[in-house]
Amino acid sequence: MLILIAGPYRSGTADDPVRMAENLKRLEAPSYALFQAGHVPMIGEWVALPVWSAAGGKAVGDDLYEEIFHPTAARLLALCDGVLRLPGASKGADNDVRIATERGIPVWYRLEDVPGCEALAA
Repeated sequence: MLILIAGPYRSGTADDPVRMAENLKRLEAPSYALFQAGHVPMIGEWVALPVWSAAGGKAVGDDLYEEIFHPTAARLLALCDGVLRLPGASKGADNDVRIATERGIPVWYRLEDVPGCEALAA
C-alpha cells in the first residue's frame, strides 16, 4: 500500500528551519518499517518541498507555500491506500485525516496497527 505519514511539520516550530527539520525526521522515522512491511511510505513534504523550491518559494508561509503544501497532501490522498497519523498537534495532519476519513481511506494511529507492521513495531 501507499501510506501517507501525517504529523507535525510546521506546527509548533515558529517556522524555525531547524525545528521543522527535526519534525521531518520524526515523520520519516516509521518509513523504513513501512517499507519492510512491503508498503511505500509517503510524506507530503517529500513532494511539496521541491515543488515549492522550483516554483521560487522564499519563506515558509509565503503565498507559494500556501498554494502548494496542503494541496499536495490532498492530491497524494487521492493515490494513498492509508494514512499513518503520528502524535502531535498539526492542522495539516488533522486535515489529512479528515480527507482520508471522508474518502474511506483507513487511518492508523500506531505503526503496529498498519497491516504487516505488527511485529516490526514490537
